[in-house]
Amino acid sequence: MLEIGPGLGVLTAALARAAGRVVAVEIDPGMRAVLADVLAGLPNVAIVPADILAVEPADVLGLGADAVGRCPGYKVVANLPYHITSAVLRHVLEARVVPERAVVMVQKEVADRILAGPGDMSILAVAVQLYARPSRVSVVPAGAFYPPPKVDSAVLRLDVYPSPPVDVGDVDVFFRVVRAGFGQKRKQLRNSLAGGLGLPAEVAGALLRQAGIDPSRRAETLTLEAWAALARTVGAAAVG
Repeated sequence: MLEIGPGLGVLTAALARAAGRVVAVEIDPGMRAVLADVLAGLPNVAIVPADILAVEPADVLGLGADAVGRCPGYKVVANLPYHITSAVLRHVLEARVVPERAVVMVQKEVADRILAGPGDMSILAVAVQLYARPSRVSVVPAGAFYPPPKVDSAVLRLDVYPSPPVDVGDVDVFFRVVRAGFGQKRKQLRNSLAGGLGLPAEVAGALLRQAGIDPSRRAETLTLEAWAALARTVGAAAVG
């Protein structure tokens, strides 16, 4: 079990009673001092002083260099601050070794974005849904915290796929295309793709039609399969 940001260790102690081993990554020295006392009697807990975004999860877990892909029995738990939610999820889901499941608490607004379907898609939804099937476990009202924040939170379960459910071709090209598509919010894909990839509008339109996508559609309406088709088309054309 990899816990990101264990804080005062209340959840860490509960996880330690259920898991074979818990690796708790904490960046705050003050919190680490508290954790050392709270978790002193739990031999299966390791506290790692690090920024999760600066380390490879497999290295933190002590897995060998030959370990790759989804690791059976490896799970992630985290309460993610708003400003690093997307970065941490991408970091964990795109790592050399990925968990079979992640359970995270995020702002409810962010949870809604992750769970969105075509019509309300975002870069975050595309990024998470490429690697995992998200589902809502519960909503956590602001009053459950002290002091209460201004917004509600939600707990999400992310069941990680053994491999992406769609063929995106080159992953770097895929995300470059997705970022370009969402780069000019609410604009037609022909224009946003042209601007994001530095292409003439007519070339962007032709690529979209080749991928089976109406150039007048907007980024938030595309399915994961459509983004994958567009990325493969752009990759094959070697543009952008």
